[in-house]
Amino acid sequence: MNLEQLNDWEQRFVAWWQQRPVEDGAHDLAHFRRVWHAAKYIAEQETEQADLLTLLAAAYFHDLVSLPKNHPDRSQSSWLSAEQTEALLKSEFPDFPMERMAGLKHAIHAHSFSANINPTTIEAKILQDADRMEALGAIGIARTFYVSGQMSRAMFHSEDPLGENRELNDTEYALDHFQLKLLKLPELFKTSTGRQMAEEKVKFVKEFMMRLDSEARGV
Repeated sequence: MNLEQLNDWEQRFVAWWQQRPVEDGAHDLAHFRRVWHAAKYIAEQETEQADLLTLLAAAYFHDLVSLPKNHPDRSQSSWLSAEQTEALLKSEFPDFPMERMAGLKHAIHAHSFSANINPTTIEAKILQDADRMEALGAIGIARTFYVSGQMSRAMFHSEDPLGENRELNDTEYALDHFQLKLLKLPELFKTSTGRQMAEEKVKFVKEFMMRLDSEARGV
């Protein structure tokens, strides 16, 4: 598939999303665009060739169903997204090549951290890395505090922001989530390109944590 055809598919997916109301600012059209750009970049750097149309569709529809983090069925979000993506493409984009559907659904199902599904294709590995990139760097910091605010969690422990003398608890403090999960993400990345990108973003997150801790203490 050439670049012109790929761009045409992207514009069609974007147009579909633009007709839908934004219910979650952490999983909106801007998020899908960023995941696609990261996925495309990773695919261009890796030696194993990925199918870009599969990646494109996966990037734009991987969060078609996104249940809240505290929802009892949260771990089913990616499976539901995969199933609804198939139905959506068949009804709204009937010219989408169905021979790509199995790979597309696997990529969507495996992208989620909570689903705990091992990605077995290059497209699934790239999508998982590209989506997890959104949890790191400046975007990751912003999204963490946005989601924590939705769940009425405090930004950080006022007396011990970094949890040096207490047990970390990210159900109470947004900043604790960085140490409990986000700083550990690079080792879980499936592509060498994604891992390198993630390690750079983690450096920024650590710098932010140190600066926040300093300011919280009045320094």
